[in-house]
Amino acid sequence: MRIGPTEIFMILIVVLIIFGPKNLPKLGKMFGKTMKGFQEGINDDDDDDDTTKKAKTEKVEKTDKSDEE
Repeated sequence: MRIGPTEIFMILIVVLIIFGPKNLPKLGKMFGKTMKGFQEGINDDDDDDDTTKKAKTEKVEKTDKSDEE
């Protein structure tokens, strides 16, 4: 079930009718910012996971060293 060019064209026509030609640039800009924020959120979540893993590893290493003494 794929969306073809005809379906995309029909969706764009409906959006144009609903929002009008003056608001389309605003909608595009808002959609772009939303997608960028979403992607940054996903990437930040991945970075947080890496940082958390490093912190846990360091904590375990420190605990192991103190147990040896």
